[in-house]
Amino acid sequence: MNTIQIKDKQFKTFISEASILKEVTRVAGEINADLAGDNPLFISVLNGSFMFTADLMKRLTIPCEISFVKLASYEGTSSTGKVKELVGLNENITGRTVVIVEDIVDTGLTMQRLIETLRAQHPKEIRIATLLLKPDKLKVDLDIRYVAMRIPNDFIVGYGLDYEGLGRNYRDIYSVVE
Repeated sequence: MNTIQIKDKQFKTFISEASILKEVTRVAGEINADLAGDNPLFISVLNGSFMFTADLMKRLTIPCEISFVKLASYEGTSSTGKVKELVGLNENITGRTVVIVEDIVDTGLTMQRLIETLRAQHPKEIRIATLLLKPDKLKVDLDIRYVAMRIPNDFIVGYGLDYEGLGRNYRDIYSVVE
């Protein structure tokens, strides 16, 4: 078992890079099929989704554009439930198909806030693509069209996800050892 230490916590390998990329490829195939003939705007939620976004975009064959927003709702290892918008969207999304690219959806509160903000700009439709979904932790009803993997409520790092700013650089995903 491969383990890493970040600050006061130890983590063990949970999902390998190969498994992640297999699922990212599957999701990209679904998006390519569903949005063929459209020119969607992908909105990547920073910082956590940068690796997922990069790997997803490399596998898309449809005409598309990308933009980035930065939202925050985490402190340490748990969601605060309060979302702070840090960097906003500059593109006009009126009448456009928007695909939000997120690293992980757990409570869904961050995603709900982002969707509300985007709906005020009258897009044609909003779809969600997430690398990871914690279905047992959802507090709001969301239509998440593209889910790479469903996972339990463990705290994880790697592949863009962090613990207090550290661990984003790992290729694999690690879960905390309790």
